[in-house]
Amino acid sequence: MRTVEVPLGQRSYQIKIAPKLLPRLGVECRRLKLGARCAIITDSTVGPLYAKNALASLKEAGFDPALITVPAGETAKSIRNVERCYDQLAKHRLERKSFIVALGGGVVGDLAGFVAATYLRGIPFVQVPTTLLAQVDSSVGGKTGVNLKAGKNLVGAFHQPRLVLCDLDILRSLPQREFRAGLAEVIKYGIIYDTSLFARLERALPRLLRKQPAVLGSVIARCCEIKADVVGQDETESGLRAILNFGHTIGHALEAISSYGKYLHGEAISIGQVAAAKLSNALTGLPEADTKRITQLFKRAGLPTAVTLTAVQRKALFGAMRLDKKVSAGEVKFVLAQRIGKVVWGQRVPESEIVGVLTADGRR
Repeated sequence: MRTVEVPLGQRSYQIKIAPKLLPRLGVECRRLKLGARCAIITDSTVGPLYAKNALASLKEAGFDPALITVPAGETAKSIRNVERCYDQLAKHRLERKSFIVALGGGVVGDLAGFVAATYLRGIPFVQVPTTLLAQVDSSVGGKTGVNLKAGKNLVGAFHQPRLVLCDLDILRSLPQREFRAGLAEVIKYGIIYDTSLFARLERALPRLLRKQPAVLGSVIARCCEIKADVVGQDETESGLRAILNFGHTIGHALEAISSYGKYLHGEAISIGQVAAAKLSNALTGLPEADTKRITQLFKRAGLPTAVTLTAVQRKALFGAMRLDKKVSAGEVKFVLAQRIGKVVWGQRVPESEIVGVLTADGRR
């Protein structure tokens, strides 16, 4: 088992990465000395696959779990579903020492985490991420939230989990499209923080795509180490943590204007990261060779690298970017790369430059 520590003082916790962790859910929760009543929040896709085993593990460890199932997909991250969860938690009589288990991908983790952050002014929760994207990114760091019609994650809270369990066996059932989408966040860590990781991904991508356990576990652990390091230095995104948003400004806007239906999150931020790399080449000195390496790696991962937008869609995209929660004084700020492994945040980018990288063929 690989274990990564997230160093946040009294809110510190562990990320455990190994096969066969779901059957240990109850034992691991018992070690945290949590209350007997709890709830699993999952979705209509993951629930039929794994909720029964999760419930059994919790019951065997002496807990009294309830099961709450929300619809699958990004649209589940709504205030309406939050309210439905509150009602079911109250019905099951959860208390301050009770806890929530988030069993699912990034959507479930964000939703369940926000419910945990706000129910009874905050109760503990445990992350059991079931997608690659959630295991390497969204389950770690304490960002929780839901969407509004105006944009993604505009309502949320920082609420750290007590534990993250990354069961590698669960990834075997993940559809290949979802797995590839998760690789977008994996590649991001190489671009923003670790030149060696990026080079390793270039070499090991075929084995990753085959989900070879040793390579997969090692890469997931390294991504979690990077995020833990960043979050440990800047928990509430007042500075350094902004680098984790590389490619997300355009990516989140693409998700919003397509009503969260056309692109998976990883697909949208793949396009966003390639666009950010091209902007970096123009504005912060990212070498052309690095720009090509970045674009090529996303292509090899089977991810989209360009988007075709009409004038109306482009206008909607810029409108969505201006509603992004990272906008400051009405100005969109970007994370841009100086080289692979080194980025800067808070960068102003002229609208004309953004239009230039969003051409139909993806070239400037």
